Order: sequence, then structure tokens, then C-alpha cells
Amino acid sequence: MGLRINDIAPDFTAPSTEGEIKFHDYIGDGYVVLFSHPRDFTPVCTTEFGAVAQLADEWAKRNTKVIGVSVDTVEEHVKWKNDIESFSGAKAGFPIIDDTSLTVSKAYDMLPADFYLPEANRTPANTATVRTVYIIGPDKKVRLTMTYPMSVGRNFAEILRALDAVRATDGVPFATPANWVPGQDVIVALSVSDDDAKAKYGDLDIKLPYLRFAKQQN
Repeated sequence: MGLRINDIAPDFTAPSTEGEIKFHDYIGDGYVVLFSHPRDFTPVCTTEFGAVAQLADEWAKRNTKVIGVSVDTVEEHVKWKNDIESFSGAKAGFPIIDDTSLTVSKAYDMLPADFYLPEANRTPANTATVRTVYIIGPDKKVRLTMTYPMSVGRNFAEILRALDAVRATDGVPFATPANWVPGQDVIVALSVSDDDAKAKYGDLDIKLPYLRFAKQQN
């Protein structure tokens, strides 16, 4: 059984480009975006790591840490960072975990259904769907997960939007509609009556008896 929403994210201790990472300690009191890759020095992954680097200020605004996972060594990660920074024009200041043991990949169910993992001469194809994103909350619970095939580069603007939606609805009786972006109205949960919602959140925009919008709360 893979990890599900609201499962506690598996803790681990692993080497990284920023020293040893104890994952639950690293999460601290904020959110974490954990994103993984099949190998260093691969084309799609280089563009993705570059996109994450370019969003450094956006992650910081949201009290969110980002941490990469790849199945190569710390030494290879350090060399690869030079390419990432050269390509993106941004500093890759986040840690990249050394998962040569596949401990993290297996704990987070990142491997493809038909994976074959030789001890030597491992290729990106052997770890093809180690292309997963987890958003994890301050309580160490999984809030969101996305998995991509090797041929599809991730849209980090969407991951940032999803993070905003997770944060906007965490612990409050709201959901976000399709294509929502911060500042737009949110959907009031069915567990809240019209009167209670109006008293607490102001006027409602009632489209259907079960589809009621309110202003996003700060």
C-alpha cells in the first residue's frame, strides 16, 4: 500500500548536499515540498531543479522548505548543481538527498510497478517513475502527492498553486474550486450551515444549495 493523504510522512536520516538530514527535524514547523528524480545529469530533471531554484523567494514567503531526492551520490549532486545553476541562472540552495540505497524512494513508494534495480550500471530507466512530489504539513502528515512519468516535466507553477491551496484550506472548513488561485473565493464546507457561514465569513455567493462561495480568509 502506498502513502495516502493524512499518513505520517516516513521519517528518515540520509546524507545530502547540506549534510545529514533527519527529515522530521528538517520539516520543523513549516511545510515541505519533497520532490524526486531518477538520476543526476538528466535533461528533464535539470530543468526542474532549475525551476525550483528560481522560485526560492516564493518558497520562503510560504514558510516552505524544498528538498530534492535523487539516486546518485552527494558528490555527483554537488557537481550537478553547477549545471543546474548555469542553466537556470539561480542558486540551487536547497538540499539534495543521496538516495543511492533507494531507502527514501522505497519508503515513499516512488518506484514504478515493474522496476528492476541492478546493483551496478543503474540507468534512469531502472528508476523511471522516481518523479514524485509530496507536500507535507507541519504535523508531518502528507497533504498532497503527484507522480509523473519521465517524459513529462513538472509544472512548478501548479505545484506552488497547489501548495497555496493546501495552506489556505488546512484546518479550516473550506475547499478550493477548479483553477483556484490565491485571492479568489473559496468553497464553504457542507458541514457549515448557511447561517453559521454568514456569521463567521460574511456574505455568501450561493450558486447551488451545496456550492457556496465565501471570500478567502487571511
